[in-house]
Amino acid sequence: MLSTFLIDGPEYARRANTPFVPPNITLAELHAALPPHVFKKSTARGLSYVARDVVCAWILYRLSSFIPLAPAVLRFPLWAAYWWCQGIVLAGWWCLAHEAGHGTISEYSWVNHAVGFTLHTAILAPYYAWRETHRSHHRAPMSVERDENYVPRSRSEYGLWPQSQDDRSGAPGLLADGERKSGLDPQEVFEDAPIYVLSKMLIMQLLGWQIYLFTNEMGNPSYPKGTNHFSPSSPLFKPRHRRNIIASNVGICVTILLLTLWARELGFSLFVKVYGVPYLLANHWIVMLTYLHHSDPTIPYYRSAAWSFVRGAASTVDRPLLGWVGRVFLHNVSHDHVAHHLFSYIPFYNQPEVTKRIRILLGENYNYDSTNTFRALYRTFTQCCFIEDEGEIVFYKNRDGKAARHVLADGEMKVGQVTMKMAM
Repeated sequence: MLSTFLIDGPEYARRANTPFVPPNITLAELHAALPPHVFKKSTARGLSYVARDVVCAWILYRLSSFIPLAPAVLRFPLWAAYWWCQGIVLAGWWCLAHEAGHGTISEYSWVNHAVGFTLHTAILAPYYAWRETHRSHHRAPMSVERDENYVPRSRSEYGLWPQSQDDRSGAPGLLADGERKSGLDPQEVFEDAPIYVLSKMLIMQLLGWQIYLFTNEMGNPSYPKGTNHFSPSSPLFKPRHRRNIIASNVGICVTILLLTLWARELGFSLFVKVYGVPYLLANHWIVMLTYLHHSDPTIPYYRSAAWSFVRGAASTVDRPLLGWVGRVFLHNVSHDHVAHHLFSYIPFYNQPEVTKRIRILLGENYNYDSTNTFRALYRTFTQCCFIEDEGEIVFYKNRDGKAARHVLADGEMKVGQVTMKMAM
C-alpha cells in the first residue's frame, strides 16, 4: 500500500515521456460518436440521487448521537469514521449542486435551481455566484487569458528572473560572469521544505475553497484586487446576475443563523463534531478534485492563438478518486471529467458511457491518471509552480525551471514512446 504513495501511475509516466501534439478533432466528430440516449435527462432519476444523499447524511447524523455513549476508548475512532463518511457525503451534495448548475438533475430549470440552491446553501456555498463563474470556466477551459479557475501565474507575474538566467553554474543569485541576476530566484520563491509545503497544502485543502470565494485566489488574475463571489457588483458578474447573487447571500446568511441556533442547542463542541469537521473535510475533497482536474505537470495550457474549445476541454484529467466511493458519492465528477467538459449538459449518470466512447477518438489526448490521488496532489502542488510568458502552448514548470513535458518540435518524431530527432 505504501508503495502507491511513492510512484506515479503508468499513464502519467507515459505522458511525461511523450512530446505533446494538440488534438485537432472537432466537437462534431465527438458528438457523432454518442448515442442519443446519453443526452436524455430524467427528473425522477436525478432527484433519486439527491434523496439518497440527503438520507445518507441524516442517517450518519443520527448514528453519531450514539458515539458519546460508546466506551471512551472507541469514541475517537468512531468520530473519525463519522467525519470521513459525512465529509464525503457533503462533498457529494456539492457535486449534485454542481450538476444542478449545469441543468442535468432535471429537464426543468426550476427543479435544478431549487436543488442546487438548497444543497449548496446548506454547505455555505453561494450557488448562483459560483454557478456563473463556473459557467465562464466551462466556456474557456485551460485558456491562460480567459479561464476562471486555477489559472497559472507566469514567470513575470511572480517577478522571477528571466528564463535566460536559469543557468546555475555561477554563485547563488549571480550569472556565470559574476553579474547579479535580474529577478527573484524560483527556488526561493517556491520553497520545498517538507513542513512548509505540507503546511501550505493543509491551508489550501481546508480553507482554499473559502479563500477562493472571498478573494478569487487562483482565479483569473485580470480582475482587480478585492474581487469576490459575494459582492453583487463584482466584476465576476454581469448586471443581470445581481439579483441572484443577492439571493445566494441571503441564503447563506439564513443558513448561518440556523447553524448558530443549532450550535446553541447542541453545544459548541458537539456542533463542531457533527457539522464543523465534516464541513472542512468536504471542502478538502472539493479543493482536491477541482485542483487536480486542471492542474498537472503533463497537461497543457493554451494562449489564444492555439486555444480551441475541444483542446481546452480535453486538457483535463480523469482520476479514479476514492474508487467506487467516488463513483457513487461524488457522482463521477473525477472519473469522467473529460467527458463532462466536452458535454457538460449530459447527466452525470451517463458520463461513464460517454468516456468509453470519446477516449477512443481522443487517443493519446485522452488523459487518465491512476496515480494515488494524494501523491498526485503533492506532485502537482510541488511541481506546478509557474508558466513561461512566451509560447502558445505551455506547461507548468517546477522550481528548477523544468517542465515535465514539451510540445513536439519541428524535426522531432515519436517512435512508440521514444522521442527522436530527425537528421536534417
